[in-house]
Amino acid sequence: MKKYLYFDKLKCSACGACALACMDQNDIDTEAGQQPFRHTFTLEDKAGSLSFYSVSCMHCADAPCVIGCPCGCLTKDAETGFTLYNTSNCIGCHSCAMACPYGIPSFGEDGKMKKCDACIERQKAGMLPACIKVCPTGALTLLTEEEFVKRQEKERAKKAEEMLREYSKTDYR
Repeated sequence: MKKYLYFDKLKCSACGACALACMDQNDIDTEAGQQPFRHTFTLEDKAGSLSFYSVSCMHCADAPCVIGCPCGCLTKDAETGFTLYNTSNCIGCHSCAMACPYGIPSFGEDGKMKKCDACIERQKAGMLPACIKVCPTGALTLLTEEEFVKRQEKERAKKAEEMLREYSKTDYR
């Protein structure tokens, strides 16, 4: 069953718990120059409103990194849909990183690629990904494909209602 790491920016407080849990789960040492798999940040719009974000691998359906890897280290998991990796054949060519529009793949001290794998081993053991487990606001959730589609339909309907309200306020005379 396909799964999605879903992020709700309206619930995020940019506390960074998800990023810390990810670094702990994956033994990432930023002091040694290793790049974390998940980042949190804040954006301010022109009106001064703040939006908080938590970003990791998007696990793209078409996954340019998978296509760009000449060694077959990256694959799409048929069951979950997540983009997984096995670096036993990795030659450190950085083709995956160059192909990724989000700049997600990073490289360890051994020169081999590393990235978020949605804590697939935790999931196989019946646990949630580390980032989702620790999120205090529920901004990160693991959804099935059916839940994801329903949530997207609900969000589109809400956005359409907002646009209709704005349209009805405009005087076109």
